[in-house]
Amino acid sequence: MLQPGQQAPDFVLKDENDNEVSLSSLLADGSLILYFYPADFTPGCTREACAIRDIHKDIQAAGLRVAGVSPQDAESHARFRDKHQLPFTLLCDPDKQVIRQYDVDGPFGVGVRRVTYLIEPGGNIADAVQADLRIGRHREFIDKAVKLGKA
Repeated sequence: MLQPGQQAPDFVLKDENDNEVSLSSLLADGSLILYFYPADFTPGCTREACAIRDIHKDIQAAGLRVAGVSPQDAESHARFRDKHQLPFTLLCDPDKQVIRQYDVDGPFGVGVRRVTYLIEPGGNIADAVQADLRIGRHREFIDKAVKLGKA
């Protein structure tokens, strides 16, 4: 996992609509909550995405954006987003290139670690949390970022 103070690696990935999205474009309007998750439609990932969805208006009001990254393709992401009415971007990393750059590849290269980063407009990582099983820690992390954003 990358640490606070490190520069976030830039990237270009396809989103759920098959459009190219770069880190710099996501940071154009302010700080970004970038979260990595193992797979669409799994119970834990669905719970995490829906928790973020449920506080998305507060996230936006604090001037933050959200993007999720996992190895699935655009079609899977589009179905996941539509089924759960997710109001944020889902990015496709089927080759796990960005997943590896952000040091969130699973043990022995299997799966993806559940990690959330708060990235500032200049690209510095302001904070990060890894909690593979304690999904509620990611919601707490985002709640903290929202409170700081409103301060």
